[in-house]
Amino acid sequence: MSAHAIDVGAATFEREVLEASKTVPVVVDFWAPWCGPCKVLKPILEKLATEYGGRFKLAKVNSDENQELATAFNIRSIPDVMAFRDGQPVSHFLGALPESQVRAFIESILPKPSETEQARAAALRAAGDLEGAIDALQAALRLDPANDPARLDLAELYVERDRPDEAEALLDQVRSNIDWDARVEALRAAVSFARARASGTSEAPLRSRLDKNPADHAARFELAGLHAGAHRYREALDALIEIVRQDKDWNDGAARKQVLNIFNLAENDAALVSEYRRKFASALY
Repeated sequence: MSAHAIDVGAATFEREVLEASKTVPVVVDFWAPWCGPCKVLKPILEKLATEYGGRFKLAKVNSDENQELATAFNIRSIPDVMAFRDGQPVSHFLGALPESQVRAFIESILPKPSETEQARAAALRAAGDLEGAIDALQAALRLDPANDPARLDLAELYVERDRPDEAEALLDQVRSNIDWDARVEALRAAVSFARARASGTSEAPLRSRLDKNPADHAARFELAGLHAGAHRYREALDALIEIVRQDKDWNDGAARKQVLNIFNLAENDAALVSEYRRKFASALY
């Protein structure tokens, strides 16, 4: 058996397939010892697993010994070959296809070079190498100018590196898509926050205005923007939710919209978002 092919059962499926597929595509071959077509397909899959050298992982599931897995994935005929990416099944085929068709199937589920660069950027960013991540995302866009998720990742990094004009230029190129429209709106808000921070506007006069008039929503809203520009999301949310508490519809719901933008920007801080979603709901109702 290839070094990139393993036998998997119910006890190891989550680790070897679902979790592993978040790093590399996993091709699962549901088979059985009595199945003639399975014996024809097996060497083709193992040959390709070796040839591709780790670009995908082959996991073999004996359906007779793992009927709970076969039932969970609605396996009714074998061989059934199912591809997983990011913990989810994304494609499959039935029967012993010729090598050319199996190869085409493998090619269809492998990350594109642009996606590989995007994944490399995520790893660099997690390691704190923001400039390296920017370089990788720029490479991803050169490889595939239509990769809008990479464009959004790059815009976010530009905001973090105080390059709002470049971030806005990227956002202007992103096509509307329900999967990321909310993120685009949140990043546009982040661009505004960054510009407010760069403008040198002082918090002191805004606080003075609020001391004189606690209902000065414009001052509170601007102060929230300064907090958000400094990534002080807790203080920004406190200010915005106070506006919502006093006047839910102020300025056509601007404060409500900004709260949602900050929830998107602060999504990695699950505890903060959860806490303030409750406070937001309380202010609304």
